[in-house]
Amino acid sequence: MDVTADLAVLLGEIRACTRCEPELELGARPILQAGTGASVVIIGQAPGRKVHASGVPWDDPSGQRLRQWLGLTSDEFYDPTQVALIPMGFCFPGSTDAGDKPPRPECAPLWHPRLLDLLPERSMTIVIGAYAMKRYVPEAGGTLTETVSRWREFLPGRAVLPHPSPRNRRWLSTNPWFEEDVVPALRELVRSALHPA
Repeated sequence: MDVTADLAVLLGEIRACTRCEPELELGARPILQAGTGASVVIIGQAPGRKVHASGVPWDDPSGQRLRQWLGLTSDEFYDPTQVALIPMGFCFPGSTDAGDKPPRPECAPLWHPRLLDLLPERSMTIVIGAYAMKRYVPEAGGTLTETVSRWREFLPGRAVLPHPSPRNRRWLSTNPWFEEDVVPALRELVRSALHPA
């Protein structure tokens, strides 16, 4: 089995997917990044409007904050041989007055199992936001804040984070322990995953 070739074929299938096109405000444009050597897998929510326009995952203020939390340069973050960027929904789902709509529910069950099977080097999965936590940390239960506050329980294989969106400024200001305690530990874990001793 040629994992690299199989992943290339699968990425082509995902990027050509139009299954939800009639439901999408701006049409289908699946956005992700993956390489068979990636040791860190980041499972987020769904591309925002700016990311839909650029076609680059996390190419927005949320991505800037996420890279700062992880202690990664843009070159490291956008290197598919190191980091896979896999959203719960691959396309921009549209927006409401309150913000972006939830990720389309079809994507993760349709594509994630096959995709994750083709990432044999992954040693750490970073799970971002309530939608990803519901699928990838189902044993946590409770609210996002409760789950993130129990972050040590999911290590070393999984790290749980709130969404780094600017809309979450209030959450970050009322939960200062996250940036004081979790972020420094997260940076060390990511560095160790990318550069094992």
